[in-house]
Amino acid sequence: MKRVLILSLVALLCVISFSVTKLVFWTAPDPQQEVFWKELVAEYEQLHPEIDIEWSTIPAAGSSEEAILTAIASGRAPDVCTNIFSGFAAQLVEIDQLVEFDKLEGFDEVVEKRKMGNILEGWKIDGKNYVIPIYSNPILMWWRASLLKEVGFDTPPRTYSEIYEFSKKFVIPQERYSVQIIQGRNWWDRWFDFITYYYAASGGEPYIDTSKGRAIFNNNPGKEVATFIDTMFKNGWTAVELVSNPLYIGAIAGGLRGPWEISFAQTQFPEIINDIVITPPPVPDNYPKDKPIYTFADAKGLVILKSSKYQKEAWDFVKWIFTKEDFDVKWLEYTKMPPAREDLLTNEAFSGFWEENPLAAEYAKYVAYAVPPAPITQTVDVQDLMTFEFIEPLMYQKKDPQKALDDAVKAINKILW
Repeated sequence: MKRVLILSLVALLCVISFSVTKLVFWTAPDPQQEVFWKELVAEYEQLHPEIDIEWSTIPAAGSSEEAILTAIASGRAPDVCTNIFSGFAAQLVEIDQLVEFDKLEGFDEVVEKRKMGNILEGWKIDGKNYVIPIYSNPILMWWRASLLKEVGFDTPPRTYSEIYEFSKKFVIPQERYSVQIIQGRNWWDRWFDFITYYYAASGGEPYIDTSKGRAIFNNNPGKEVATFIDTMFKNGWTAVELVSNPLYIGAIAGGLRGPWEISFAQTQFPEIINDIVITPPPVPDNYPKDKPIYTFADAKGLVILKSSKYQKEAWDFVKWIFTKEDFDVKWLEYTKMPPAREDLLTNEAFSGFWEENPLAAEYAKYVAYAVPPAPITQTVDVQDLMTFEFIEPLMYQKKDPQKALDDAVKAINKILW
């Protein structure tokens, strides 16, 4: 009898073990995000004991994109993955790897619940939704108020000419510069300098015509930006190389930064954080004062992979994430990065956070005017060419602005066309 009972228990345990669905879930390798996702996953597993979520950060590689593509090629892709930007999503769609959310039951309700209908328009690929954006980080200018006042500026410069005027008074050659103009030489740095400046100068207009597969930034806004970059380097008001943390040690007075910088500054430079003033990116002199200033959205989203054997369970998990308002509040508290919602400034659930975090509140104001990158499959190649043909020649004064623009557009169109 005892032997029969033991065998029955073993059989029952086997049934239970086989009834558990394992979902593989990858997220960005970022400390603040990791704490958020760890807590969320634990809560979901507690509510759904039949689901085992194998959560980890995206494996280490040259980039998240490289790690994900390698996993797909080797048959080890996750069921659900975050940290997906629009260009990489387009690449994954091209190789038929993503589930189309429009076809899933309840997607419209999720969009309405999270108030992200307009935001999703910028994420569509061929008119379809393959990505749910998690956050949208407008890129804005940080200024040191004390350094501005040192040379008579009570408010930060708004236009290129105002930055030139400030630079003439502030810059000490080889010692300090006015603004960090270029972020670096990596392909992704173009998001945080040229593309940000271009969106600001053009009122949010695209730099790639995706319908025609053509780069179009050798236009008037593009030339305004190119001339601005050229002028800053030509006069020695910025530099190719800057020391570490130049804004905090006074080596520069301003520079483009994302909201993730808030947590870093509060932790590493608490004595400086109260000296920070945040404004939109600079604009050409003729940009209308009554027109909103647009900027680049460093925005990442979540996808479900087609290779998943448990797409329904994965979708249930995703629906649960994006219909919980308190999750977006917690996300804000942990990361300081604005959730991709259109009601950030009107929803009472977030009002307490903005009151306690005025710098983060500045970013919330620009979520509606933050534009994601072009949804093209050749993002890396395109932005490498921006660097080689456009940015570096201006930094080293090897080309005039118009030639740099024309050369970059010509080279990019060879790979887009």
